[in-house]
Amino acid sequence: MKKLKTIFVLLIIFLAGTVSNSHAQGVSPQSKKIAIDAKGGIHNHLGTKLGYIDKDNIVRNNKGQKIYFIDKSGNVIDANGKRLGKAEKNGNFYNTQGTSVITVRDKDAAMCEILDPEGHTMGTVHKNYKLHACAAHCLMLKEKKDKAKI
Repeated sequence: MKKLKTIFVLLIIFLAGTVSNSHAQGVSPQSKKIAIDAKGGIHNHLGTKLGYIDKDNIVRNNKGQKIYFIDKSGNVIDANGKRLGKAEKNGNFYNTQGTSVITVRDKDAAMCEILDPEGHTMGTVHKNYKLHACAAHCLMLKEKKDKAKI
């Protein structure tokens, strides 16, 4: 009888862990985080490469398709030539109406945090690529648009 109770308790613990883990795997703020590394690679929270910043300072997806580029004035231009907003050298990004969409805050000697207007962390960016902090926003918008097509 004691053995049966032990097995029952272990089963309950196992099921409780499985249920709590499945809730944790829903859409969490962590799942929307993006990291831009020192080589210009753009990755999601799991480390999956989403795109990269090429030697000409153009952001491309994994297929090599242009997502956007930033001109000399800081204007963020999409692949179709449409102006998406303005990126400042400090990493802040403003949409075409001048509303702040992304701000950047130093995290440590090499990395910065990418923050949404409410101050929530959207990810991290290497200091060499601060200007491209808006990649987090652009890639998330593109991902939503692509999912809507499905």
